[in-house]
Amino acid sequence: MNPKGYSRPQIALHWIAAVLIVAQFVLHDPIVAAWEAISKGEAPEVGLLVWWHLIGGSLILALVVWRLALRMKRGVPALPDKEAPLLKGLAHLTHWSLYALMFILPITGLATWFGENETADFIHTTLKLPLLVLVLLHFAAALFQQFVLRTGLINRMLRAEK
Repeated sequence: MNPKGYSRPQIALHWIAAVLIVAQFVLHDPIVAAWEAISKGEAPEVGLLVWWHLIGGSLILALVVWRLALRMKRGVPALPDKEAPLLKGLAHLTHWSLYALMFILPITGLATWFGENETADFIHTTLKLPLLVLVLLHFAAALFQQFVLRTGLINRMLRAEK
C-alpha cells in the first residue's frame, strides 16, 4: 500500500502540525512562567498565550492521531529507490520518533497543566529538546534530499497525488 504521493489531507496535516509545533516553541515562555508560579504556590498569570499553548498542544495530539489513521488507511509513498539503506532507516526512525513525540508531549503537557503532575512535567520538559532536534533533522534531511541528492522529495509534500 504505497501510493505515488501524499493526499491533500496528508499534506495539509503535515504543514498544520509543522506550524503548530513552531508555535509551541514560540509560546513556551508564558506557560513556563505560569507553571513555575503554580509550583511555588503562587497564582499564575494565565493569559491568552498560555491558553494558545494548551490549545496548540491539544490540536497537535488530535492531528497526529488523524495523521496516523490516514497513514494506516492510505499508506505513504515509498522512499526513493536509489536512496542508501542507511538513509532509509534514518528516515523511518526520524518519522516514527516525531510521531511518538507529537503524541507524548501533548499528553504530558496536559497532565502537567491540568493534573499538576511533576513526573509529566519532567517528561514534557525533557522531550522538548529531542523534538527540536528531530524537527531540525527532518528539515535538513528534506533540503539534503532536494538539493544534494536531487530526488525531488520535497515536491511530494507540496503537491497532492492526482
